[in-house]
Order: sequence, then structure tokens, then C-alpha cells
Amino acid sequence: MTRTPSRSAVHSDTKEARPGGESLMPLPWSLWPAEARLLLGLVAIWSIVGLLILTSASWFVADREMGDAAYYLKRQALWLLASWGLLLLAIRTSLRRWLHIAGTALVIGGVLIAATLVIGSTVNGASRWLVLGPIQIQPTELVKPFVVLQGAVLFSHWRRIGNDQKLLWLAMFGGVILLILKQPNLSTAALLGLLLWLMALAGGLSLPLLIGAAGAGGLLGSASIMVNEYQRLRVTSFLDPWKDAQGDGYQLVQSLLAIGSGGVLGEGFGLSTQKLQYLPIQTTDFIFAVFAEEFGYVGSLMLLLFLLIFGFVGLRVALSCRSNQHRLVAMGCTTLLVGQSILNIAVASGAMPTTGLPLPMISYGGNSLLSSLFVSGLLIRCSLETTGMETARPRRRRQPPAPIG
Repeated sequence: MTRTPSRSAVHSDTKEARPGGESLMPLPWSLWPAEARLLLGLVAIWSIVGLLILTSASWFVADREMGDAAYYLKRQALWLLASWGLLLLAIRTSLRRWLHIAGTALVIGGVLIAATLVIGSTVNGASRWLVLGPIQIQPTELVKPFVVLQGAVLFSHWRRIGNDQKLLWLAMFGGVILLILKQPNLSTAALLGLLLWLMALAGGLSLPLLIGAAGAGGLLGSASIMVNEYQRLRVTSFLDPWKDAQGDGYQLVQSLLAIGSGGVLGEGFGLSTQKLQYLPIQTTDFIFAVFAEEFGYVGSLMLLLFLLIFGFVGLRVALSCRSNQHRLVAMGCTTLLVGQSILNIAVASGAMPTTGLPLPMISYGGNSLLSSLFVSGLLIRCSLETTGMETARPRRRRQPPAPIG
């Protein structure tokens, strides 16, 4: 029978470890909190629907370029199985362990990002991938969950650690973001910067420090746009894509045509015409345009409603956390998944300049799938540990010898 620990055992950031440091026992499904069950169901729906959307968006280009209409579908399905394995591992492992390895993993991620600048594979002028045989590794995607975890470690203990520790990890975060900008990858750098800023705000950092960080981030982003011509062209084409509809504005124009062609109810699943030689990058950055054309205004609203529900449940988990560290992890995970989705949709609909952010669990890409489902597993784990019903294997205490006589 599972016993609920006392409130004093779960209130402190440092009291999550049970006696003896044993790993936490997984709760049986019947004792899962409603938020954890709902999150797992939402992630399952997100994954399955994402695979179906990718199937529709990719079959034509896969048949034309690879000679196999199911080429992208089969590869994505394999990555999806591996990613769900990682999600289950995240659910079954104590959050304390993930937080313990976050710093080391972030350093390794920074080294791999630096390696892309030296030996990385360059596509469309950006060096973001490391090729290991048949596998391409994108460190900028894989490092995202550990940015959330280490950000929670830093900002939850901000008032209790020395200035040397603060400067060390702020420099580490800044170094990772600068390396990502160097690839160049302004969109991911901006996403991680905004994510850390929001976590710092939730962690209670002083307003002058937050304002200074926001100003420095804005200046850094502006400098990147001025230095990199392709980023500058993307911003100018975003302001008026029709001015050069066959040049720099072509991508956004075709995306807007796809969304507009969907009308109210859409053309129907699999019946998008913009994906047939017209819309570039239709399996990754602009996959939402294919979805909007096939499912229309109603389908797009349903997708936004789904993200709203997911964000609401994620924030409920965060607000119910009894540990500030866990609360920041839950907020960071929710912000990363929902925020990146909103940014991708905003780009495809012309509300933001064109960037290279995938739509989580929908866009083609194994690295993005691994990262997104791992983050989802961490969020569900936060919900499980929030209940206070997870208990450790009891340590057997040595019985005192019986008295003689």
C-alpha cells in the first residue's frame, strides 16, 4: 500500500531524495494524477496526428526524390519509436537524477555545437549537423531539454549560490547561444534566450537584471541580422513578401497561398496542391501550411485549441509543484513545446520573419522528435512527483540484538 509522505518531506528543493538516495518507485497507472494521464494522452494524439500530417506532406517529394513515397514516413516512424522509449525512460527516472546530469549534458552539448562549426555538414549555408554514418545529429535540438533542466537548477537556487557559480552558468548559457548564432541559427538562439529569460522571471530574479538581459539579447539578435545577409533578407521579405514573390519572398508567398486555399473546411486530407512542387520545405519548417490547406480554418483553430489545452495542463502541473525547482522544470517544458509550436505557426502564416524552427512532433526530423518527447516525459514526471505519492524502496534497518536473559 502506498503511503503519502509528510508535507515537510516534499516542500524543499533539496528534500526530494528519499532515505538512502534510492530511486523513486513508479506509480501504478491507477494512482496517476489526472494531469499526468491527460498529458500522456495529449502527447500520444500529438505524435499520431503529426505522423499522419507528415505522411500527407511528404509523399510527393519522397516519391520524386527518393523513389519511395513512404520514405519519410518509415524513417519518422522509427525515430518515433525510439523517442517514445526515451519518453518512458524520462517518466520512470527520478527528476532529481535528470537535474544532477543536466550540467554535464549541457557542457557536452556545447562541445558538439562547437564541433558543427568545424566538421559539421553545411546545408543552405548553415552548419548545424554532425554526420555519424547513416545518422545526422543536430546538437541544437538535443541540447534543449538540458537547457531547461540546468536553467531550473540555476534559477531555483539563485539566492543561495555564490556569484562565481552564477557567472559560470550564465557564461555557459551565453556561450551555447553564441555558438548557435555562429552556425548561424538565429531562431533557435532566440528561442533558447527567451526560454531562459522566462524561467528567470518565474524564478524571481530582479527586474533590473531581467531588463538588462533582454536588452543584451535584443542587441545580439540585431547584430546577427546585420552581419548575416540571409537573415536580413528574410526580415525585409517578411515585411513585404509580394514585392519579390519569385525571389526572397517566394517561400512565404507560397505558404500564404496554401493557407488561403484551405478556406473554411480545407481541401481534405492528402489533397493539398501547394506541396506539389510549389511550397518549399513542406515537410519541416512550413508543414503547417500543408495542414492549413488540407484542414482549413476550422482545422487550424482546432490545432491552436489543442496547444491551448496542452499549455493549460502544463501550467497546472507547474503551479501545483511543491518544489520551486520542479515548478521551473514544468514551466520550461511547457513553454518550450507550446512556444516553439506557436512560433512555427506564426512564421508559416506571415506573422513573424521566416525562421528554421520545426513544428514539434509534426515536422520531419529525428532529433526534433527525440527532444520534444523527452521534454514531454520530463513534464509528465513533474506531474507524478507533484502528487507526493511516489515513494522509495524502504531501506531495511538493522535490528538491535535481542537482550540476553
